[in-house]
Amino acid sequence: MKRFKDYFYKLSASDLVIIFFYLFLTLLNIIFHDKVKYWLEFLVYNSFLISFIFFLANKDKEKQSVLWEQLHYWYVVPLIFFTFKEIYFMIHPIRGVDYDKALIAIDRFIFGTDPTYLLFKIANPYLTELLQIAYATFFFLPIILAIDLILNNRKEELNFEIFAIIYGFMLSYIGYFLFPAIGPRFTLHNFALTDKELPGLFLTPYLRSIVNAGESIPKGVLNPIAFVQRDAFPSGHTQMTLIVMYLATKFKTKSRYFFWVDGTLLIFATVYLRYHYVADLIGGALFMIFTMVTGIKLYNWWMKKTNRKLFEY
Repeated sequence: MKRFKDYFYKLSASDLVIIFFYLFLTLLNIIFHDKVKYWLEFLVYNSFLISFIFFLANKDKEKQSVLWEQLHYWYVVPLIFFTFKEIYFMIHPIRGVDYDKALIAIDRFIFGTDPTYLLFKIANPYLTELLQIAYATFFFLPIILAIDLILNNRKEELNFEIFAIIYGFMLSYIGYFLFPAIGPRFTLHNFALTDKELPGLFLTPYLRSIVNAGESIPKGVLNPIAFVQRDAFPSGHTQMTLIVMYLATKFKTKSRYFFWVDGTLLIFATVYLRYHYVADLIGGALFMIFTMVTGIKLYNWWMKKTNRKLFEY
């Protein structure tokens, strides 16, 4: 038992969050195996991943090489996408309901109309191009901040940033399970007319196609609603971008100026480009606050539990 405890305590706080989230997904796959098509494959994958994390954490703690340390940092990058794809095959079959009507009602209560229609009045190809590019930077923002911290030898801040990003993503994924929704480009607008109604200049069609592919929408399909990921609420783009902006500001990094500008454009783009309701952005902001308030407590609880230095910022 002591040996297992020592082995378990080699996990980082990020590892711990990932393992418990994957145990949660595994449990859901078992309970709803009659609804989740690839439940058995997911059980095998989840088991392998959890074992790999234990192995990787152990190798990193042994300080055998820089390779294991770097792999321990960066394995979370593809993991976020793989997790996103696993829940894609789970949320709609398990829940079988979308909450778009409720989110639309919230927007109309606040604005008296639909915000995407209001923003359409200022739409033009130049603005669309700029905002589509800003929207596409989403997954790069945490990486840019991490590289900034690495280059400035700020390891403690880097470890906490990785934890905050992972914790934030996992919370947003839980939000998708609780409140499945597809967004205004399907419910309030004709998805097939998006390129015609919101044309860009050069990169917009390609970036838009990449986003669609990432959300599992086959090109030219007649019923995209049947394929799209249920990931509108909370707005993960808002939540995670705010986390990066907040941490970059708290850490006083030079990159914070870039995040302030790009992050603001990105969050505005989520509604302008019809990916989200404003209600989703409110949810994303609330999830961000919850992530940071509970995250520092959870992180330092694990640091104390494993006799590591507590983090203060």
